[in-house]
Amino acid sequence: MSLIEETEATAEETPAPEIDSKYRLIILAAKRSKQLQRGARPRIDIDALKHKHTRIALKEVMQGRVNYSDSGDEEEEE
Repeated sequence: MSLIEETEATAEETPAPEIDSKYRLIILAAKRSKQLQRGARPRIDIDALKHKHTRIALKEVMQGRVNYSDSGDEEEEE
């Protein structure tokens, strides 16, 4: 299963209340994945050695562990 298929399936099953579209979900997960690649620690209890940064980031966003503010067209993480 590709990441996009997993994202769509996850978004349909357990949507985070503040995520209003699957596109915002993907953008937030991509930004968080970049942070993880640069050395940030996961905000969920998961083995970072067994899972890719993209999967960890997606799970964090879906669980509401990634904060962001909607400032028009541009999203920002806190």
